[in-house]
Amino acid sequence: MTASSASLNPSSFPQPRPAYEDSTMHIRFSDDAPTYDGDDLALHFIALIDAQPVVCSITAEALEDHFGADSAREDDLLPAFERGRARIRAVCAEALDRNGGESVVLRSGLFRVAGMEPE
Repeated sequence: MTASSASLNPSSFPQPRPAYEDSTMHIRFSDDAPTYDGDDLALHFIALIDAQPVVCSITAEALEDHFGADSAREDDLLPAFERGRARIRAVCAEALDRNGGESVVLRSGLFRVAGMEPE
């Protein structure tokens, strides 16, 4: 392999890191499936902030607007959450980092806020 061909190898480029890797807190997310809340039209999921569980949510509207959910029904929201899991976690971690690790509700507009849009 020549020096010029090594420089074109995609694996030699730095890979983007999720936003929560730069957090001032240790933020992880449970791999458990989110739970549906029909009263609030949202999915709830668990973030672990310095190993302490914090319940976070994403609204049906956000899942419809940004992750392709066809309706606010549980059967439509869960697959949309799975499709958007990486971005949902990154935006949630950024919000958690900004608010000191308190529970957050991810609404549609938050995915358009400067600094939270995909790179």
